[in-house]
Amino acid sequence: MSLSLDATCPDCDGRELVIPAVLDEAVQRLTEIMEAGPQADMALDQSRCTAETKVRRVLALLRAGVLPGGSLLLVGDDDMVSLAVAVVGDVLGSPLVERLTVVDISPEILGHINRVAADYKINIETVEHDLRLPIPKELRGQFDVAMTDPPYTPEGARLFLSRAVEGLRPGTANSVFFSFGPKNPNEMLEVQQEIMNLGLVTNGFIQNFNEYEGSGILGGRGFFQHLLTTSSTQSSLDENYEGPLYTRDKRSRQREYECVCCHARFPVGPGAQWTSVGALRANGCPECGRGPFKPRQLVSTPVQPADQTAPRADQTAPRDERTAPSDAPARTAPARTAPARVSAPVQVSGRLEELAEKTGAYRVRPAESDDLDAIGAFEVEIAKVSFGADAIDDPQRHQARLGRAMQKSRAGMFVACDADGTVVGWLWMSINKNTMTGDSYANFRSLAVLPIEQRSEIAELLIATGLDFAVDHHVGEVIGRVYTGNIPMRTLYRKFGFDATHMAMRLRLPNQAGHAHVGQ
Repeated sequence: MSLSLDATCPDCDGRELVIPAVLDEAVQRLTEIMEAGPQADMALDQSRCTAETKVRRVLALLRAGVLPGGSLLLVGDDDMVSLAVAVVGDVLGSPLVERLTVVDISPEILGHINRVAADYKINIETVEHDLRLPIPKELRGQFDVAMTDPPYTPEGARLFLSRAVEGLRPGTANSVFFSFGPKNPNEMLEVQQEIMNLGLVTNGFIQNFNEYEGSGILGGRGFFQHLLTTSSTQSSLDENYEGPLYTRDKRSRQREYECVCCHARFPVGPGAQWTSVGALRANGCPECGRGPFKPRQLVSTPVQPADQTAPRADQTAPRDERTAPSDAPARTAPARTAPARVSAPVQVSGRLEELAEKTGAYRVRPAESDDLDAIGAFEVEIAKVSFGADAIDDPQRHQARLGRAMQKSRAGMFVACDADGTVVGWLWMSINKNTMTGDSYANFRSLAVLPIEQRSEIAELLIATGLDFAVDHHVGEVIGRVYTGNIPMRTLYRKFGFDATHMAMRLRLPNQAGHAHVGQ
């Protein structure tokens, strides 16, 4: 049968919008504008949306009917969507908006916007302002539409959406376009509760609408939500905000990072010379001037958290929340059906560092023979999820099998441990060769994590470690097999960019003893 059951639109890839050919020129111009402008501050772990995403956001405003005409407020604009509005209007031969205002704290970003706007002879009002403070009085209640892409924390969503609401005209059905990154269900509940507390309702939601540069395969996409005001809409932060906005604001431990070139190690975190690994990357290794850096153990002595009032709320703030983890249970591991694969070039080292920071005291190390008891228990649970009543549930058999595998090679075997050294997670990846083509590929064989706090983050850290291992071995493709009913593991694969490619079919036949044969 030629029937395809992939329901994702092949034209828009699920984003609901396709950039028409007439706007290809706009994409090219915006790419050049981005290259000429201030670059993302790696010391702050920034990443910015692609030129295509900028154009899609403008198309979303056009489709919603809020453009052309009216007034648009951009609450923070390090993505320079204001310039996308100008460029798209220029390509189409007509201005798209009557009043366009950007509120941001970065003089570099605002200066670049002003220079480009002058070239296009479009008036963009730029206001240098710390968004921890309420919107300036002269901007309150002045705009038909607002757009924001805040720091990816519930606190960031609350602050930036509050400032957007402050700028909107009174009344119902005014639009706020809200971009945000993937979060686990508990964190997303907090974000959506903040939206409800503001009296906003969802009019549209597009998953994976936004793409960000420099994010690699881990969370390089974010959703796009169209919100509408109601009769209950009001800012939940009418006064100054002094709390934390970013993950780094809440960290209280330093972690060592090792230069992969010269193996020198340096503490990173509150109180250290480099408060973030982005800052260390931007500086380069003090010993050899190179990098990159791999996360190592936490520094044993806790340090006091940095002053949480120091960072200012602006769009030059760190984008370390672009890639927040999902909450998919991870004690589910690849079985023998529905292979998924990722074959596009990947960049994982930076994200691996971020995940290591998020998991705190947990760390990943190569597996050893002393870990076989824990690994055997994991394999039993994997078998139960994958094969149900047919599972081999004798841990000693699994220990023996893995012990023999370790004697041949421990490469690709990793365990996650807590601060006491207890094994809480297990990953096995092997490097294989296609006998027909001679090409090497990596295969996820096992993944399991105990049902503990930060379970999903540890699972993602293990997968990122496996992908880093695959990149180091120069393979062109990574394959994982998962039981079709194992939705959490399938979701986790999808989050890392895997696509489903094959499905194994099973038919049970009765034998003479009344039992069943299994065929795949």
